[in-house]
Amino acid sequence: MRPWRLRLVLAAGAAEVRLRARFPRLTWALTRQPVPNPALFTELRRLETDPAYRAVFRARLDAAIAGRDAVREAEAHAAEAAAAELLRAR
Repeated sequence: MRPWRLRLVLAAGAAEVRLRARFPRLTWALTRQPVPNPALFTELRRLETDPAYRAVFRARLDAAIAGRDAVREAEAHAAEAAAAELLRAR
């Protein structure tokens, strides 16, 4: 490699290092980003197009929400019971 080319490559590398240090968002925007995986949206497409799958999904979602609500309600009752016990202990 010719000396001037080597100096040019080294100067470009040094400039890149300084840019990355001073402007991380700019260098992030200018670098190539990985393409999102199309398989991630397969279930969403199926939910939009298949009514039977959508019904099953919604039933499972409703059951999960009801279960979460039951757990939260049990925790709230336990907290209320503990608070009542602390007030009685006074």
